Amino acid sequence: MKKATNVTLTLCAAVLLYLCYASIMQPIKFNEERTVREAAVKARLLQIKNAEEQYRMQHHGEFCDSFHVLINFIKTARIPNVTKIGELTEEQMTKGLTEAKAAEIVNSGDAKAIAENKLEGFRRDTTWTPMAETILGENGNADSIEYVPYGEGEKFELEKTIHVGRSGVTQNVMECRASYYSYLKGMNEREIYNLTDAAEKSGRYPGLKIGDLLTPNNNAGNWE
Repeated sequence: MKKATNVTLTLCAAVLLYLCYASIMQPIKFNEERTVREAAVKARLLQIKNAEEQYRMQHHGEFCDSFHVLINFIKTARIPNVTKIGELTEEQMTKGLTEAKAAEIVNSGDAKAIAENKLEGFRRDTTWTPMAETILGENGNADSIEYVPYGEGEKFELEKTIHVGRSGVTQNVMECRASYYSYLKGMNEREIYNLTDAAEKSGRYPGLKIGDLLTPNNNAGNWE
């Protein structure tokens, strides 16, 4: 009887020890996995940010709120890359030379005009790189950019609006976001709930995002 009691107590102690260990390791493992997943989500959000900023430059300052349109833009658009050799001196600019005028003279091939304006060492060469290669790399897939990593098919939420400041000045803004629930799928639900609850109570977005519809922030990430 005494032996059976000792065995039972030993088993109970082992179970308690395991439960204590699990309670300590659970949040550690959760945060480790969360860090891995958030790194992937941040990388994807930065790709979307780069695409949006290129879209804005080529669409009169407006952002895009449709992934269908944005993906097509990534696939078809090109980004200009200007190679600069030489700089205009103060004397040249005083005489009315601008970057555009100097480039026009050099590109004309008029040796006399180039010499008269002292532009022998001035070059402005433009090459065009495919948008997809610049934003996603050589092996990137534009069609996947709207999907949240680890989200099992979940898509980022993408919005744009016009922000009106107190002085009446308007500014185009955008926001792209993914909630904790979208990219922490399959992980401890209690931990996800706690993260979400803490963020909401402090007025923060419960997840990761770039940009802000209410406050212009140059499309910064909320983790920066």
